[in-house]
Amino acid sequence: MSPKRHVREMDDLDDRPLLQVEGVKTYFQTAHGLVKSVDGVSFNLERGRTLAIVGESGSGKSVLSQSIMGLLPMHGVVREGRVRFGDVELTKASVNELRELWGAQISMIFQDPATALNPVVRVGRQVTESLRYHLAMSRSDAQETAIALLRSVGLPEPEVRLRWYPHQFSGGMQQRIVIAVAIACGPKLLLADEPTTGLDVTVSAQILDLINRLQQERYMSVILVTHDLGVVTGRADDVLVMYAGKIVERAPTAVLFRDMRMPYTEALLRSAPRLSNPAHTRLHAISGSPPNPAALPPGCRFAARCPYVQPKCIAEEPTLRDADSPNHQYACWYPVGTPEGRQALEDNLAKGVPAATGVI
Repeated sequence: MSPKRHVREMDDLDDRPLLQVEGVKTYFQTAHGLVKSVDGVSFNLERGRTLAIVGESGSGKSVLSQSIMGLLPMHGVVREGRVRFGDVELTKASVNELRELWGAQISMIFQDPATALNPVVRVGRQVTESLRYHLAMSRSDAQETAIALLRSVGLPEPEVRLRWYPHQFSGGMQQRIVIAVAIACGPKLLLADEPTTGLDVTVSAQILDLINRLQQERYMSVILVTHDLGVVTGRADDVLVMYAGKIVERAPTAVLFRDMRMPYTEALLRSAPRLSNPAHTRLHAISGSPPNPAALPPGCRFAARCPYVQPKCIAEEPTLRDADSPNHQYACWYPVGTPEGRQALEDNLAKGVPAATGVI
């Protein structure tokens, strides 16, 4: 029997989390030193739930996704921690074992559909490839399934467009094709890494709504990676905020928006454009840049950009601690909305310390 028949199925009645990430570290060996892209990240994801991972470019979101998938290069990378998918230890799985899981059990939507799709292969073949490999479908059955998949993601005239090449589609249509490829074999976990990059606002909303609908129909778990805290409202059950390779806050979505504690989370939310604002309203921006991951500073990694910063922030690195709300954790010495946080902000204003969140 072909080894592709031995894709490990998980017991749907198992009450364990679908995905368990424990202490994951991903460091890259470079000429400039050890780059700490992901530095001790842990979380669980239950079956059928959506987790949003939010942060600026360089926060470690995409590297974390690739670490979970096992897509990182074999050499020049230091890996620590544990990733468990059902009863499969992904961090210990061989390349052949991972290939049996990719597409069948775990799929990923990459940032740029133009590079995710093979430009010299017709779209139909790219959609049917995983169907024939993992599900052993005949050519005709795979073709019919591909047409149904493309129709389900909103691609018009799928019977005709199966024979088109990727360059014949718009960016939004290319992304729909990438989603069809990702969900073809009914994966249990879908990782969407900035799935709306380069798309206009209307198309972005359509793509996010499509992922949400497919997740509900297929009871998939979804990890939505984004830099925009505004897009997760109504689309994610829980939010994990990353900065400089670490988790700085995590909570159920409603709790995070109602009772955020980390100044970085507050700054991200302030930087999101609002439709309610008048035209030509200046955008808030987080001043400065994230720290160099090859030369991380002591103390809180956000201290140099934080309007609440105090001497303790520069000297001591805060660890995640529990908030008053259930399942809410944050890493900050002077949290937003607390007496100590308000006092720190007032002291800085009195000293003339410029606010870290300016406008552009």
